[in-house]
This record gives sequence, structure tokens and C-alpha cells, in this order.
Amino acid sequence: MINVGFYYKIKKGHEKEFEEKFLEIVKILKTTNSGLIEAKLYRSVEDPTEYLMYTEWKDLDSFRNFILSEGYKNTVSYGKTILDGKPTHRVLQELNT
Repeated sequence: MINVGFYYKIKKGHEKEFEEKFLEIVKILKTTNSGLIEAKLYRSVEDPTEYLMYTEWKDLDSFRNFILSEGYKNTVSYGKTILDGKPTHRVLQELNT
């Protein structure tokens, strides 16, 4: 299993739109056997335009397939209209200790 944190800053006034799009995409990913296990969205208490999307994936290949998909490319194109700056992400792997 791997975890990916996506960090976003949204243009003011688009917060609700971003949250709704998140729910829509997660629903699609969970019903298409994409390898997504879980996804949660967090909003900063200090700046309500900053978000963390925390996701759990079956494996690294599942995540890689997702970011190479046409759906992801479409989401990135759409995101450019409501994002304030470029998003970042970090991929973490669970250690079996």
C-alpha cells in the first residue's frame, strides 16, 4: 500500500466547487477498480483556500496508472481554472516493521 498527499491552494470563491469535484472523482475511482482504497479531503484551519487530499492506493503501479490516465489529464486541465499556483504531491510507502 502507498499513500499520496496532494496539496492544493484554491482561488478564493472556488472552495465549494473544489470539494464537490473531489467527491465526484473519488466516487468514480472507487467504482472503476482503479486501485484507490481511500481518499480524504482536509482544509487548512489557518487558510480555508488550502487543502490536503490524502489518498491510499493498493500499490505504486495503481497510482502511476491513475496519473497517466486520460481522466487525470482532464482533471488537471480543469484544475488550472480554479487552482492558485501549482499543486504538489508526496508519495509515501508504509513500512512493515
